[in-house]
Amino acid sequence: MHSFFTSASRRRLRFALPGLALILVAACASTPPPATNLQAAQQAIAAAEGVDAATHAAVELGEARTKLASAQQAVVQEDMIVAARLADESRAAAELATARSGAAKAKAVNEDMKHSTATLVEEMQRKTGDSR
Repeated sequence: MHSFFTSASRRRLRFALPGLALILVAACASTPPPATNLQAAQQAIAAAEGVDAATHAAVELGEARTKLASAQQAVVQEDMIVAARLADESRAAAELATARSGAAKAKAVNEDMKHSTATLVEEMQRKTGDSR
């Protein structure tokens, strides 16, 4: 039986595979740090802190901070792909914290308005003698 590869093909393959592996390693090693992703995560966390997310969305804000720290550690370990992913997850968690904080504040304002409206209705009924 004949081998699938000829001896010339095997020799070329023997020289090509290490070269291909070297190119892949160089490509991975030359991936730049995800500075834009890290900066976006930091800004999103700062924005969340600015709307008091620590009070209204502490879990999400904590997750954002943890993921950012993990992303920064991945940069130190030169795992830029993981660092970029973690930075993006951090930004998303911080944006969720911002949204949840806004929703909690809006709900509180809505409850306050309902209470104020009920108080006004009671005052009007008391002054007019209407007992609806």
